[in-house]
Amino acid sequence: MPPHHPEHPEPRLDPAIAAYYARSPEEDRHTRGLNQLEAYRTRQLIERHAPPAPATVLDVGGAAGAYAFWLAERGYTVHLLDPVPRLIDEARSRAASLGRPLASCQVGDARALPYPDRCAQVVLLLGPLYHLIDPADRARALAEAARVLAPGGILFAAAITRWAYALYGLMRDLLPDPAFQEIVDASVRDGAHRPRREGFFTDAYFHRPEELDAELRSAGFVVEGCYGLEGPCGMLPDFDARWSDPVRRAGMIHVAEMVESEPSLLGMSPHILAVARRA
Repeated sequence: MPPHHPEHPEPRLDPAIAAYYARSPEEDRHTRGLNQLEAYRTRQLIERHAPPAPATVLDVGGAAGAYAFWLAERGYTVHLLDPVPRLIDEARSRAASLGRPLASCQVGDARALPYPDRCAQVVLLLGPLYHLIDPADRARALAEAARVLAPGGILFAAAITRWAYALYGLMRDLLPDPAFQEIVDASVRDGAHRPRREGFFTDAYFHRPEELDAELRSAGFVVEGCYGLEGPCGMLPDFDARWSDPVRRAGMIHVAEMVESEPSLLGMSPHILAVARRA
């Protein structure tokens, strides 16, 4: 794939976000706790909506390749891009041990993709939109996704919901801490999550479901659906015990599927995934 040279200078990753991912074990996140259900449901929705292999997939902000390698193993041509060098190094190390390598693996930014126009049938934005607090940056990332998608191509765009941290604090009994409550109040008020405190999730933007829908439509996409990934399972204090039991795990997945498109419950899910088509 020939490189694309953006008209604008390469954007810089926010230092607070860069520092967080330099030390946080993002490469193994989907193997722990509620993240396991998030990953299962994300894969489920990709399988439901993506065109068949060997379509070209751009996994933008794909960290160490949790979805990129999964798709490559299924016959897709996958290009992985992430702004954190440590995670790209980890992906390259993992790729060396796999039978089907990625088509490319490089450091880059969702706002200035190094790919030519209309080169892909699928774009994954499973992290960038919630780390771009400025709406102009999110619009730029979505414009880039539209540029690199072929007509009819599919975008999978993930967001953290506006109330995710409040519900997390309720579940973990963190709300009595005034500092935590202050962070929650600010993020619920305007969506901007800026904790500036060790041990909390890094700077992020928390969407209302209808807001994500509006941003995608403003970028020219046809929104085919917006789905809650975890549903009410994010509130379960004994999630790990339930997930380890195949019968109880199946029950949680069934409920998550049952309410995935219910508008009145989308905000209860910590993560939502929009599926949109390039016109």
